[in-house]
Amino acid sequence: MSCKLAIYFLICFFFSTTVLAVKEGQKLPVCSLNNMENGELIQLEKYKGNVILLDFWASWCPPCAKSVPFLNELHANYSTKGLKIIGVNLDEDLDDAKGFLSRFPAKFDQLLDQTKQCAEEFNVAAMPSSYIIDHDGVVRYIHLGFRSSETDKILDNIQQALKLAGQQL
Repeated sequence: MSCKLAIYFLICFFFSTTVLAVKEGQKLPVCSLNNMENGELIQLEKYKGNVILLDFWASWCPPCAKSVPFLNELHANYSTKGLKIIGVNLDEDLDDAKGFLSRFPAKFDQLLDQTKQCAEEFNVAAMPSSYIIDHDGVVRYIHLGFRSSETDKILDNIQQALKLAGQQL
């Protein structure tokens, strides 16, 4: 491959990931994911009308393991109030993801991003990466990584999105 062609591909890759990267205030991108249990293809738009916490994770990520109890707690407290938590696994090997979930059981939906198309659309830059999406499909808050000291901020953003959707808390 010539040097000019290689530079062209790098520039195209850079601009495609930059342009496609989701930012707060933008609409949810069109993404296709697979159900971890049965492989069913699921469009994220299916969840529109709910407040969504979309959490990208991987089995090799220590902070991801620490986030599961918090996400389970959110699910227990807010799923009846309109919050839909969706874990999106980015592992190459499904067995790695299933092994992680056997050690750290998640009480919320788990999907696979086998093609990494969603991760690219969201420009996932850290593990875990969480996106709070309002009932109209607008990304309201992006949180990279997980520290227990930041859970209050995440909870505040979820509550704001639920109130915006007209939910009583």
